[in-house]
Order: sequence, then C-alpha cells, then structure tokens
Amino acid sequence: MTLLHAFLLGIVQGLTEFIPVSSTAHLLIAQRILNIPADDAMFSFLVIVQLGTLVSLFAFYWKDLLNIAKAVLDLRGLRDLGGLKPEAKLGWYIIIATIPALLAGYLLKDAVEVLFRQPMLQASIRLFAAAVLLTLAEYFSKKSRDLNSMTWLDALVVGLMQIIAVFPGASRSGTTISAGMFRGFDRPSAARFSFLMSVPVMLAAGGYEMLDVLKMPNLGEFLPLLAVGFVTAAVVGWFAIKWLIGYLSKNSLYVFAAYCAVIGVILLTVQVIYA
Repeated sequence: MTLLHAFLLGIVQGLTEFIPVSSTAHLLIAQRILNIPADDAMFSFLVIVQLGTLVSLFAFYWKDLLNIAKAVLDLRGLRDLGGLKPEAKLGWYIIIATIPALLAGYLLKDAVEVLFRQPMLQASIRLFAAAVLLTLAEYFSKKSRDLNSMTWLDALVVGLMQIIAVFPGASRSGTTISAGMFRGFDRPSAARFSFLMSVPVMLAAGGYEMLDVLKMPNLGEFLPLLAVGFVTAAVVGWFAIKWLIGYLSKNSLYVFAAYCAVIGVILLTVQVIYA
C-alpha cells in the first residue's frame, strides 16, 4: 500500500460510512481495484480508518454527544427513570443498542477476518443485504415517529439488527437506519440515532484493532498510511453526514437500494467469472 492508496481509501471510507451503501463493501472493492493484498495489515487499516469517520461524528454532533454524556453521567436522574431528561434517555438507549454489536463483533471477529480475505464475495453480500433492507424499510415503514418517542425496545431492536452489519455483512448505517424505520421512525430520526449509536461501536472496534497494530513489526512504515487514511476519512465524512441528513428529510432510500443491488450483481458476476 502507498500513501496514494491510503488517501483514496480514506475518501471512500469518508463518503460511504454514513451513506447507506456499505463503506466496507466499497473499501473491499477499492482494495481489489488498487491491487492491495487482503492481509492482516489491510484488515487493520480498514478497521482503524473508520476512526477517522468517528472524528467526523464528534465534529458534527459534538453538542448532542456532550449533552448526552453529561445527562447519562448525572446518576441522580436514575432515581426517577420516568423523569429522565430526553438526553439521558437517548444516552441509555444508545448503550442498550450497542451491547449486541459489541458482543457479536468480539465473538465473530475471526469469522469476519476470513470473509475479508474474499473481498468481492464479502462486498457483494454486504451490498445485496443493504439493498434488501433499504427497500423493505422504505416500503413497509410508517416513518411517523421522532426520537422523543423512542423506548428501550426500539433501541434493543435496532441494536440486534446491527449484528447483521457484523456478520454475514451489510451496510452498518443501512442496517441501523432501516431498523429504526421498521420501528416507525422517520428517516432523519432513524439516521440520527444510527450515527450516534455508531460512536461506541466504532470506538471499541478501532481501539481493539489498535492493539494488534501496535504489535506489527513494520509499525513505523504503517503509521503514515494510517494517518493519511484517517485524516482524509474524517474530512470527507463530515461533508457526507451533512449531505445525507439534508437528503433524507426530502427523499427516499430507494436510490441507495438500487445502487447497492446493481453494484452487487456486478461484483457477484465478477466473482463467478474469475473465481
């Protein structure tokens, strides 16, 4: 991998982490196009570059995240659960939704790494899954609720659906946005909860993978690549969030579903022909 490769992968990560078309699938496609080996170093790069888009989230939602953190840490509110501030409730719902994904990520880590060694197959699986979920969510959901009406059951359902994004694979944002819409939330509310709940998951995944990176024998050569990918993903990711929130307030998810289906068919065809 070169610095140019890292820069290009950072752009792909920033553009597709929040737009529901599977950032992982697009990173795997880019990896194949750029002819980068599917080894442990590449897997580590793909996981850690996501921390760049985590910075995008912090930059875009810093007021929300700060208020949520303050409200959750104010343990006095726990004496009266029914009287919790909206920010505190949202914080606890994020925690509830995060637990299934953390458990799945830890238990299925080895299986996921094996799939990453078959990038075109993994990418096609993720894209097809995203296409199906987005279409069903758009067609069947009522899209009539906002986050003020969220309950612990809503959070748990969204959290359980997020397991699909870990294994066998789907767009993380697509899965969680769809799950929120299945529970009746409108698109912007489902997207906002999806993005906020991704913070602890992405932080845990990146931090865990960083432990392996620190053990790499060629760490000095690898760090500049991580830095370029990280910064690029952070800058591009901020603009992607801003665009998507505005888009979802007026438009459906069908265009993303169609895109995922078309690219998935192309990748599966390539996989069959060149397998």
